[in-house]
Amino acid sequence: MDYAARDDASAPRSKPPLVPIRALSPRHRERIAKHLLALNADDRYLRFGFAAKEAQIRAYVAQLNFERDDIYGIYNRALKLIAVAHVAFSPDDETTNCAEFGVSVLPQSRGKGLGTMLFERAIIHARSENVDLMFIHALSENAAMLKIARRAGAWVELDGMESQSYIKLPPATLDTRLSDAVEDSLGEMDFQLKRQAKRFWAVLGSLQTQRQQMRQRVRQHVRQRLGQATRPQKQADTDANSSAMSPPNPDADPKLPHDSA
Repeated sequence: MDYAARDDASAPRSKPPLVPIRALSPRHRERIAKHLLALNADDRYLRFGFAAKEAQIRAYVAQLNFERDDIYGIYNRALKLIAVAHVAFSPDDETTNCAEFGVSVLPQSRGKGLGTMLFERAIIHARSENVDLMFIHALSENAAMLKIARRAGAWVELDGMESQSYIKLPPATLDTRLSDAVEDSLGEMDFQLKRQAKRFWAVLGSLQTQRQQMRQRVRQHVRQRLGQATRPQKQADTDANSSAMSPPNPDADPKLPHDSA
């Protein structure tokens, strides 16, 4: 089905909020691995077609070809990858017009349309790379992935436990190429802003801790000074009270006035 000729009669959907998507590079391998390892066994099964173990996930991340393929990610404010998409371009010279899309979203970030946003971002760049067939290979029970494909107007063929779907993409236009460049810039700018914000909050938290420690030292010092200042006064009051309350000494000689004669 032609991606440009979707069913316009479908019910209109509200426009999703702008979510910056960042293109990932080899230096993000560990972040990608942590994201995939955060998926439970069922999610790994849906993403890879089997319940991938840690060693298998790390092997997959290690062999990612960032020069040929596109890997996109969405970060939260804590700079944690909450969604990752892999667009694998064909290594065969005769099928350079084909690519495959795969995506994963952490459980706590689902229901926000992040998978669809990543798919639409992948479509924009794939068109700029002269790809006109985008394939989605998913298990038949992966309802979320099949929903993304059908919503985009994909032709879906179910074959037992697995399903194959593809979308016919129109040629790239100037608007497509500009959108591709703008999306990359927005994703990078958003990441840098989040990184600066995280660093600032860390510095601010450290300053607040130092201020709290300083206030505690000042309070302790003031208490000590007050304690030292009140002790002599208390002692003097005690001595005065003792003198006033002491009875006179009967054996002491009374002082007589001097004889003037």
